[in-house]
Amino acid sequence: MNGPAVTIVVPTLAMDSMFLSCLDSLQTQTWRDFDVLVVDNGGSRAARRLHEARGRESPGRVPVRWVENSRNAGFGAAVNEARRRSPSPFVATLNDDATASPEWLGSLVGAMVDGGVGMCASQVRLVGPEGGNDGGSDGGNDGGGRLDSAGMLIAVDGSSKQRGHLALAQRFAVEEDVLLPSACAALYRRTALDQAGWFDEDFFLYCEDTDIGLRARRLGWRCRYVPRAVAYHRFSHSAGRASALKAYYVERNRLFVLAKNFPPLLLAAAPFVTALRYYWHFTFMLQGIGKASEFRGEGGGAVHLVYLAAKAHVALLVHAGRLWRQRRQIGRAVALAPGSLSTREFRRLLRTHRIQARQVAEL
Repeated sequence: MNGPAVTIVVPTLAMDSMFLSCLDSLQTQTWRDFDVLVVDNGGSRAARRLHEARGRESPGRVPVRWVENSRNAGFGAAVNEARRRSPSPFVATLNDDATASPEWLGSLVGAMVDGGVGMCASQVRLVGPEGGNDGGSDGGNDGGGRLDSAGMLIAVDGSSKQRGHLALAQRFAVEEDVLLPSACAALYRRTALDQAGWFDEDFFLYCEDTDIGLRARRLGWRCRYVPRAVAYHRFSHSAGRASALKAYYVERNRLFVLAKNFPPLLLAAAPFVTALRYYWHFTFMLQGIGKASEFRGEGGGAVHLVYLAAKAHVALLVHAGRLWRQRRQIGRAVALAPGSLSTREFRRLLRTHRIQARQVAEL
């Protein structure tokens, strides 16, 4: 294949200094065999004008290509532009509110030397008061600051959460296999994406990385956590930390993940775990803890959350036919793939990387 080894996809809605810092951090990468594909979902085509107004284009800089959509097509659709516009054997994803340390991409590519690894997760550190750092790209793994994610965990009801969220970075300094990466800062092998079917564009926002990660894992691909690949993330800068938009799509899409991917025994247990999680959300809201409490602090409340949860379940019913067809298609792909996991092996994998309902509500 002609072209660079990696295409880094940066979906954006923002036209601000954080987006520019994201692009600048990619120009500092020590491993240089890549290009950048910015997918502007803002509808105004302002991102490229903002970038070009600084006049920083010069020989030796990694090229930036642009896709400018007339509307917000969603995160998954943005990443899937690499399928149509790039022949690169690897596709990286980076949020527009994240910056990459100089060794980020090289460290991820180095972990792909094992042909069984289809995805790599970065050590994503939080920026700002919660994270304890300013987002500087030092390129090292000095243990400073707190984590956004070191891969992802999943609950029996399909809720996914960042592994190590708010923990000190030094506690997650060992390279190891994890369930799947956060697409905030991740690397995917194109062969794995092709086999798994790429990102589901119907998710629009949130959990699409959980969905594609689970599909790839079921097909036998591994995910490697690479602590040397440090990225810095200002958590939920674009959609808000606890907005109604986020609450709805997270709840709706965890139901989509559940319906498409979970084995029958876990599907049967999911409603009970969901009820338990709702209980803990309400309890922690009263105590001022967790995302439900943040939602309340942003002007929402318990009644609004109940409405959003009901709306998400209605969406599940509306999309039930499509989700059932996708579930059957996934099952056929698994049956044909030589190294795929059996239902029992996949169930064991999910339990190995499980997070409890209380922890989901508490974070």
